Amino acid sequence: MTKERSVSETMSYPGDLGNVVDRAIKSAHGALSNRQHEDGHWVFELEADATIPAEYVLLEHFLDRIDPEKQKKIGVYLRRIQGSHGGWPLYHDGDFDISATVKAYFALKAIGDDPEAPHMRRARKAILARGGAERTNVFTRIQLALFGEVPWDAVPVMPVELMLLSRKAYVSLWNMSYWSRTVIAPLLVLGAYKPLAKNPKNIHVPELFVTPPAQVKDWIRGPYRSHWGRFFKYLDSVLRKIEPHFPKKTRKKAIKKAIAFIEERLSAGGLGAIYPAMANVVMMYRILGVSDNDPKVVQAWQSIQDLLIEKNGEIYCQPCVSPVWDTGLSGLAMLEAATGPKAVEREETFKNLKKSASWLRDRQILDVKGDWAINTPHLRPGGWAFQYENDYYPDVDDTAVVGMLLHRLDPEENKEAIERAREWIIGMQSTNGGWGAFDIDNDLDFLNQIPFADHGALLDPPTVDVSARCVSFLSQLGHPEDRAVIEKAITYIRKEQEPSGSWFGRWGTNYIYGTWSALCALNIAGVDHQDPTILRAVEWLESVQREDGGWGEDCASYEGAAQGVYKQSLPTQTAWAVLALMAVGRRDTEAVKRGIAYLTKEQDEKGEWNENPYNAVGFPKVFYLRYHGYKQFFPLTALSRYRNLESSNSGRVEFGF
Repeated sequence: MTKERSVSETMSYPGDLGNVVDRAIKSAHGALSNRQHEDGHWVFELEADATIPAEYVLLEHFLDRIDPEKQKKIGVYLRRIQGSHGGWPLYHDGDFDISATVKAYFALKAIGDDPEAPHMRRARKAILARGGAERTNVFTRIQLALFGEVPWDAVPVMPVELMLLSRKAYVSLWNMSYWSRTVIAPLLVLGAYKPLAKNPKNIHVPELFVTPPAQVKDWIRGPYRSHWGRFFKYLDSVLRKIEPHFPKKTRKKAIKKAIAFIEERLSAGGLGAIYPAMANVVMMYRILGVSDNDPKVVQAWQSIQDLLIEKNGEIYCQPCVSPVWDTGLSGLAMLEAATGPKAVEREETFKNLKKSASWLRDRQILDVKGDWAINTPHLRPGGWAFQYENDYYPDVDDTAVVGMLLHRLDPEENKEAIERAREWIIGMQSTNGGWGAFDIDNDLDFLNQIPFADHGALLDPPTVDVSARCVSFLSQLGHPEDRAVIEKAITYIRKEQEPSGSWFGRWGTNYIYGTWSALCALNIAGVDHQDPTILRAVEWLESVQREDGGWGEDCASYEGAAQGVYKQSLPTQTAWAVLALMAVGRRDTEAVKRGIAYLTKEQDEKGEWNENPYNAVGFPKVFYLRYHGYKQFFPLTALSRYRNLESSNSGRVEFGF
């Protein structure tokens, strides 16, 4: 599409846009208010692809803890999301993914689906046409090894003795990301014992292999991302020969160390509060002979059950939950709607948001030095985790969002919480000026070349979107002594700008998300709106606006597809785009007006928005997410910001979000 349009072409919004916006805000505010829990918090569904519910099915079969009713409803969900290509994608309407498809097929067969049923035949044909189950990723081959479908030789060597290595040893768990540490620690114990699933129904999938597993000569093969890949491939070959001869005493010590690491971090939220780690813990306890009635096992199992979502006769398993994130973002949306000359339900909203603030303050982590402290042992805790309970793993993105909300609500009442968050975030800045999500300087990229890391996401390096949120928070607070920290981060953000003018979105889809994050930060940090960096970003955003006034982006942009482009406009990404443009003084442009008009037209009679495409990412090219709350609170924020800026004379958004 061309950037230049006539006035008649761009005037796709009603003449009384202001009144339409006011009505949309009131309706959306009421809808989001109705979703707030009595204690003040919000939590929305967090959906991934077929792999997590499929893994849950197989977990029940591994343990022989099969719940037929749950399995039946998971089967309904898995069949519904099968793609037209015969397999299962990693996100809505995505391309075939062999690893997701193998897991889904295996799970459906375990549930009881006839392998000759049409949907199973289509899946099997698609798998075989792409090289068979032997070409799946490492985590899928581990799942297959647990059921005896492939030999353990199909899995890269990851000796449990890794638990004994300190941070100074480069190939150390302490140099990996938080999610890698929590997933790997119990997995190392499983790898040491090489157990077989109970598999009471004796379900197997030999029909998914082109080459019989016993005849596969090379499970660990390229393409390699660098010369490190070839080196680690050679190292893997050497370890296969010598690992069986490791001293038994050392192995016993390593297993004990792994168990201690895990149990220190166990909580009602489960290890790391993410499904793969939780499932590995439950399997680990089973092979160690710990009773299912042991309090640790009961708690670990319940943490998994808490992830299940049941509705409309279906069940799926979430990868984790996001109540702190949802509460921070919902609170900011409600606050924006309840401020300004045309505030909606101001008194009632602030009363309810005070409950949100109290709920959030109670969850600030002030007395646990998590894994982040290995790099900053003298830094006081002060962050928030993503989930209900995950004290060892707060993240700076949540902390910045919650800090901005508390500061806007009442800087005096929330003073202590804000200051502790500020101190922690400043202390978490990486050497290059950016921030990672959970760790500092977690960027030893060669670790992504080990055979185990075929997903390429073993690390947690600084990213623009997280860094932008930290800049926004610190700039909103306005402490002069923080300016050096902010300037260092701005330099990092400038360096990371794409040639197109956009920014990559590590945790949200994708370049629209990254560009929204960066422009909000540059604005509140005081960068001139005519700065070339900003002008290039604005030009890019306007160039990818769709004819209907909205914006959309395909998750395929993580896989090399065009930036900022999709076959339809989406409420979430339209909201990000107009928020980005308004942040840098473009509130009254045709692009913003058309985007706002799109949002009002797409709102349903309940005051909400609907979209099926995924809007976030766990690991690019491997694992994607759909935040069900995004399509509700981001459009409300955008509409309210548009209304509130009408009475502003500065042309600059005064807050960091």
